[in-house]
Amino acid sequence: MILPLKPQRGGFLRPFGCAEFIREYLLGKGLHGAPKIAPEVGAPQAEIFHHYKMALMRATAEDRATRTEEKRAQREKRKIKPDNIEKLIQVFLSRMTYKAHGCRYHSFVVYISNLQRLKWIEFTNKTETSEFQEHYHSGQPRKYFRITAAGRKASKKDWANPLRALYG
Repeated sequence: MILPLKPQRGGFLRPFGCAEFIREYLLGKGLHGAPKIAPEVGAPQAEIFHHYKMALMRATAEDRATRTEEKRAQREKRKIKPDNIEKLIQVFLSRMTYKAHGCRYHSFVVYISNLQRLKWIEFTNKTETSEFQEHYHSGQPRKYFRITAAGRKASKKDWANPLRALYG
């Protein structure tokens, strides 16, 4: 008997993977509503994390809004109105909590370190002080990371599951 790879209830929980988002973000593509960056400069780890979480929230809100509008249009026997979807996206985004989507920051830091061990991303030696450090003198500086040549050459299959690429 062949079992499907999809979970029984709820479907897949993420519209895109963390490593895939990091790759596209550091390449400067600005997908999923994230801003475009200069790939040679890179971006701070905290900023990558923030944009990943916001992109997940946006994707979830778009999915919920589309499904809600489809159901309403079907029930009312009318065409789907894109304006209603946009309004619903804003409603759903306003109700979402930041912590409810994606990983926690510590898990993200561990994930970044795994990508560094694969030599797919590298520290650029550029740091900047954070607001936290301006008020309290103990704290980590913001470190900038960029994608490496090895990261650009790695296959999409490997980027989809970097732990498998790391540990085999």
